[in-house]
Amino acid sequence: MPAHIRSALPSDESAWRKLWTSYCEFYETTLPEEVTQRTWKRILDPDSAVMCLVAEVDRQVYGFAHCVVHENTWETQPVCYLEDLFVAPAARGHGLGTALIEWLRNSMRAEGWARLYWMTRRDNATARALYDRFTEADDFVRYVIRRD
Repeated sequence: MPAHIRSALPSDESAWRKLWTSYCEFYETTLPEEVTQRTWKRILDPDSAVMCLVAEVDRQVYGFAHCVVHENTWETQPVCYLEDLFVAPAARGHGLGTALIEWLRNSMRAEGWARLYWMTRRDNATARALYDRFTEADDFVRYVIRRD
């Protein structure tokens, strides 16, 4: 299943929304429609730090990667945070997740990012099997303070 990795286009909204809904269901979360709308608008906004890559096979979108390139205090170059990575369950095992990460790794080299990083749940064995092929998990622990 050779994938074409590219930036999301306005015409991808319907396919993206289906994948986004499945991604949110996987993480057992429900987001307000305004968050989904705002996320899609940021994806299409060339001035936004949020970008979305899609994995397309035979003109059908089967996966996405949401990323944010940002400055940081530990390097002189920007870094890329892979915030969300999702491939439709029926399309898993065909290299689409690998292709999305490879595209980002190549962009890291081409754009001069100091690093590419991401996180996942400890018990997400499927994703971790993919991620472990690229690098080992580090020993950082995440803390979150919510405004609510």
